[in-house]
Amino acid sequence: MMKHLKMWFVLMVAFLGVAFSAYVVGAQTTTRLEPLPSASVYQPNAQEQALNAVYDTVTQSVVNINIVTSNGSGSGSGFVIDTNGHIVTNNHVIEGARFIQVRFADDTSLSAELVGRDPDSDLAVIRVNTSSVNLVPLELADSETAFVGQSVMAIGSPFGQDFTLTTGIVSAIDRSIAADGNYNIPDVIQTDAAINPGNSGGPLLDLNGRVIGVNTAILSRTNSGSGIGFAVPSNQVRRVVPYLIANGEYQHSWLGISGSTLQVEQRNVMELPDDMRGVMVASVANDGPAARAGLRGTQEGLNTQFDILPLNGDIITSINGVPIGSMSDLISYLAGNTLPNDTITMQVYRQGQLFDVPVTLGVRP
Repeated sequence: MMKHLKMWFVLMVAFLGVAFSAYVVGAQTTTRLEPLPSASVYQPNAQEQALNAVYDTVTQSVVNINIVTSNGSGSGSGFVIDTNGHIVTNNHVIEGARFIQVRFADDTSLSAELVGRDPDSDLAVIRVNTSSVNLVPLELADSETAFVGQSVMAIGSPFGQDFTLTTGIVSAIDRSIAADGNYNIPDVIQTDAAINPGNSGGPLLDLNGRVIGVNTAILSRTNSGSGIGFAVPSNQVRRVVPYLIANGEYQHSWLGISGSTLQVEQRNVMELPDDMRGVMVASVANDGPAARAGLRGTQEGLNTQFDILPLNGDIITSINGVPIGSMSDLISYLAGNTLPNDTITMQVYRQGQLFDVPVTLGVRP
């Protein structure tokens, strides 16, 4: 009897297990999710809609650039500047390239040729054949109107992640960063929009989709975005790119001095007026434009806690009537307003006197 009861109990457990399993499986196969209530559908706000609209419009004009060099390969970004096949990028993106490939957001891939490059502004132009692609140029904004706090967006291919959008603000204006040679790029825009390797050459845009700069460099100890990125201003692009397209190069004007912003310590030791502002000329290039105009540097130096400052050299206070308060002002004025062979008039302070010095600028060596 007990034997039969045990057998019955085992069969019942087995049956219930099968039945329970069938019930669970049946529940899984027959249960249907209820439709989401309309109130749960996310409603993007106006700014999100605007960003998405700009992204959809602009990405057709942004490209991913891959290159092959004698030492390997590289990548970066760029953007269409006209309907003739010209694409703007950074010089350091295409430098040394033996082969250049451009890929658009619709996956169209084209080979490109180098048109011109300028290491001193870190700008370059490449060109693709327009027969198989419809090019939509981006509009250049006036970078002089950029302001701290302005909302911006960057589009590029950081770490190979093509057509990535990052957003932020203009963190600072009128920065100066080193180019490949011995010169600085003036009027650079600083942004906290995430910029990483692969973003180089891509556009920094305002919320209307206009280019205010070309993403060029980051300040980082890890070679990745740290909230400090830099973009060559669009007005520099507007100035340099036509020469790159026409001539393959851009000739920068050259004054032929080294110097630094006049410091308080220099004013005090030289007993200058408290409101004196300008650039102290430290040295003058032999047979350069400044030397031919009679500008004088100095061999004297003032030791401070942080540096050795030149003393008793000529002090440049204005160019063509525009006040020059710093070395950055001088570089910016020459870059934005002059060409080789232009003659400028500098106001110079020397030994207690202000006088005008005409200087005919040369070509930057």
